[in-house]
Amino acid sequence: MSLVRPTIILIGLIGLWQAIVSLSGAPPYILPSPLAVAQAWIARPDLFIRHGAITMAEILLGLMFGLILGIASALVMAYFRPARQWLLPVLVVSQAVPVFALAPILVLWVGYGMASKVVMATLIIYFPVTAAFHDGLRRTEPGWVELALTMNGSRWAILRHVRIPAALPALGSGLRVATAVAPIGAIVGEWVGSSSGLGYLMLHANARMQIDIMFAALATLALLAVALYFSVDFTVRRAIPWQPDSHPNES
Repeated sequence: MSLVRPTIILIGLIGLWQAIVSLSGAPPYILPSPLAVAQAWIARPDLFIRHGAITMAEILLGLMFGLILGIASALVMAYFRPARQWLLPVLVVSQAVPVFALAPILVLWVGYGMASKVVMATLIIYFPVTAAFHDGLRRTEPGWVELALTMNGSRWAILRHVRIPAALPALGSGLRVATAVAPIGAIVGEWVGSSSGLGYLMLHANARMQIDIMFAALATLALLAVALYFSVDFTVRRAIPWQPDSHPNES
């Protein structure tokens, strides 16, 4: 993938940011300039790297557990019809309660450490992975299933060799969505109660009116999230090479 377009977009956003600062005359404690934020990062790179590593670990663990639970739930619903009737309502209800409302409860139950943030990230990731993979399993091309049946394929063999491979593109789409929203759970958990992580650093800097540090932490989080998303997207593309892009010739 060419880096020219993302670089131009990044430069344009930074230029727009600087223009807003210059034209509005906003004081640094309201809106620092990009240069001030960069200087804050350069002055304390160890601070942002340390807290960023903790937040990234929480996100990655949430992705891992959310992916495992989502795949398992989708397979159970696809393979056992009675289980689908019980699990689907639970899946819907789990999304009816905002994870932000559960954050204080999870911190109370699990503690102020990394576990509560991982649980929150897992809850956010679980639904898109489960819903996408289950939908992919349900929408397998009927002709493929009928062909497998004519070849005396067992129910398990059809699931493993036909339905799961056919549903992998849908799982990839769900995983991309999950990756994009995964940082929300970790950051909200750090806001509610923690002693480390980028969310904690942003709250700490805001309380001390260190707005340049707060923006530097936010920029660090954005870069980590973008890097994680494109890493997952690259991995998904390589894992399902039989699902090419609709416009492979586009740059």
